[in-house]
Amino acid sequence: MAADQDLPKPKQASRSIVVVDLSPESLARLRARGFQAEKRTKGTLASVVRLIPPRGMSLAQAQRAVRVADAGAVTDFDHFYYTDEGQGCSGNGCEAVSLVGWNPPAATQCGPVPTIGLIDTGIDREHEALRGQSVEIVSGLQLRGKPSQRDHGTAVAALLVGRSGSSTPGLLPEARILAVDAFYRDGGTADRTDVTTLVMALEALAERNVRVVNMSLSGPPNEVLRKAIAAAQAKGMVIVAAAGNNGAGAEPSYPGAYQGVIAVTAVDKKRDVYRRATQGDYIDLAAPGVDLWVAAPGGGGAAKSGTSYAVPFISAAAAVLHASDASMSPAGLQAALESNTMDLGEPGRDKTFGQGLLQAANLCPPQADETPVAQSRVRSRAGIP
Repeated sequence: MAADQDLPKPKQASRSIVVVDLSPESLARLRARGFQAEKRTKGTLASVVRLIPPRGMSLAQAQRAVRVADAGAVTDFDHFYYTDEGQGCSGNGCEAVSLVGWNPPAATQCGPVPTIGLIDTGIDREHEALRGQSVEIVSGLQLRGKPSQRDHGTAVAALLVGRSGSSTPGLLPEARILAVDAFYRDGGTADRTDVTTLVMALEALAERNVRVVNMSLSGPPNEVLRKAIAAAQAKGMVIVAAAGNNGAGAEPSYPGAYQGVIAVTAVDKKRDVYRRATQGDYIDLAAPGVDLWVAAPGGGGAAKSGTSYAVPFISAAAAVLHASDASMSPAGLQAALESNTMDLGEPGRDKTFGQGLLQAANLCPPQADETPVAQSRVRSRAGIP
């Protein structure tokens, strides 16, 4: 796997584009010109079609042809998206839970935690941490290449709902995951997905009324994906995504950088930012994501780093908040998360840590017989320093 990670990762498909809101009449005209419709979504969120232009036509020419055929359609390149998994590391990351003050019994006192949607690679459901846990995998997506590897998806799933008492217990072991394997291996590169497949995955979750979605992945901006994300948010879906692992000076990573998506960066046990984390104005929250001990397919675990592994902490916290108030809007939920943070770096919001490190101890009001947790370093929206 390490050798694959060293290979160049293509940014986009070389012979296809994606289009949203293309009318049937316009599609018929394009087909008459030699375009092929390779794949399309159901249209429950956004009507996306992947088009292959006729031989000899460049992708830029193909996009112009689409705009001429249908001025109301939006087209973009067929971009690829990758999991935000960093290089392996050593040591046990047990400090992660204490960094954010996570207490599983207290996390369930808000009420039944909603199903968490997971768009990722394949998952080893026979791993000791996931065997018997409530993990349902959505099938039926027509993927481009060979099946994805199960390393990343298994790790993220176990971070969320790993069985208590296993070597990799999860944040919400009693919760349910609805997972979509949206990744594949194509041409010997790392696991990747694309715009159309991501939209299909979001549609599958939206059809099941999933409210919190974990997307530990990133890639370039894409107008077709942006419209689908906005449609999902309009239906009340809270999307939590990785900040990206391209370094402090890199371009913003998407979907994390889209409006309303909660972008999560990673910190280590000293609360320092992950050295490869992408930084920018779009970063919202920080969570543990360096030197974490995560589940590995086939059994056991491995120490891993990456903004991917910080995302489940925020997804789990979002699910807990939703349990406390199912009517909370995505914007309201994000505001509540941001009010439960420890300020890191420069005072106030910054490009490295966003609003700061999640502090989960007070996501739910304490019961009468509980000892209040000290809040001296936890910031509030009411202006408490």
